Amino acid sequence: MRANRPSGSAPPRDSAASRTGLGADERRRAPDDDELRAAAGGDERRRAPGDDELRAAAGADERRRAPGDDQLRTATGHDEPHPEGGAAPSPEIARRPGRSHPPSLLRLAERVIREEDLVPRGATVLCACSGGPDSTALLHVLGRLRERLPFSLVAHGVDHGLRAEAAAELDVAARVAASLKVPFAITRVAVTPGGNLQARAREARFGALRAAARRAGATRIATGHTADDRAETVLIRLLRGAGPEGLAALPPAAPLPDGASDAARGGAITLIRPLILARRVDVAAHLARHRIAAASDPSNEDPRFLRVRVRRELLPLMEELSPAIVDHLCTLAEMLATTPPVEPPLRGLGKAQRLAVARAKKCERDVKLRLSGGREVVVGFSGGEAVLIGEPGDRPAPK
Repeated sequence: MRANRPSGSAPPRDSAASRTGLGADERRRAPDDDELRAAAGGDERRRAPGDDELRAAAGADERRRAPGDDQLRTATGHDEPHPEGGAAPSPEIARRPGRSHPPSLLRLAERVIREEDLVPRGATVLCACSGGPDSTALLHVLGRLRERLPFSLVAHGVDHGLRAEAAAELDVAARVAASLKVPFAITRVAVTPGGNLQARAREARFGALRAAARRAGATRIATGHTADDRAETVLIRLLRGAGPEGLAALPPAAPLPDGASDAARGGAITLIRPLILARRVDVAAHLARHRIAAASDPSNEDPRFLRVRVRRELLPLMEELSPAIVDHLCTLAEMLATTPPVEPPLRGLGKAQRLAVARAKKCERDVKLRLSGGREVVVGFSGGEAVLIGEPGDRPAPK
């Protein structure tokens, strides 16, 4: 029995046709998986270039940002090519932290000499040489700069008689000097082993260098101190309780220690440090680039010396906490070196006495100091400057 259809209703569609119609609608609304993957892949390709494209783009950026060695040498005018066939310096010596293309040692030394006016035109410079890396690099750099600046150059080594290896080390310096056609001589002194050895050796060395400079007519003695040496010296003096003057260590130029005799002879000699802006990695890179041999002093590894412990233990720890600590210490030394000198009344005072004066100045009152020998003096202040009043009771009573 057939059911009656309601009046005016549409006849039922064939089920297959209905399914066909519905399938077409679904295909229009929902593309299949292959179409989705194809569309998504096209979007991904448009949004994310492949690895090769990224590497190519990054390489192009690097080439635009970082000129090659030839471009740098052309731009700076310095001719310091890497030796043909030589091994490239190790990463430890090839660059300083934070700079992809650090200035060469030659450029750093020239900058210091020019900015600090270390060497007058036509002057004679005596380069102090030990055969070690710093002084050997200094000799090579000065040999390259002497015609550009210009000045005359001689080299001198001092054998303290403390180590048998010293003679061979000075032979290394002599060969470098000969290759540069720089006159070289050696003085042998006798420093007996014992207490305060480094200070006594330093005194004997400067005495020999002073005499050699006078013979050569040199008014400048150049040493190979670097920024690392300066930072170490600041820390050593800080450990020993030095004040502001003591912390102003290793300036680019200073009178030769105990130079009163030079002034009396009418020719003061100045100690200069052309490598004071350079780091030891700069020195090592220079020696490697030019294939220059240098000797190694085993005493620089002897932990009995305070400087060695500061270099090998203290500074590395500080660099972990502050990677730029060497620069910070050198900046501190430079700032203290350029501040006004201590007032004459305060020269020779001990640390406790200086602190007492500083507190009195802050409170704007006089201070009584006991000097060596039991003598007492009073220090007052006028216009912010310390004034030595004299014995207690010398200041007149206010009217």
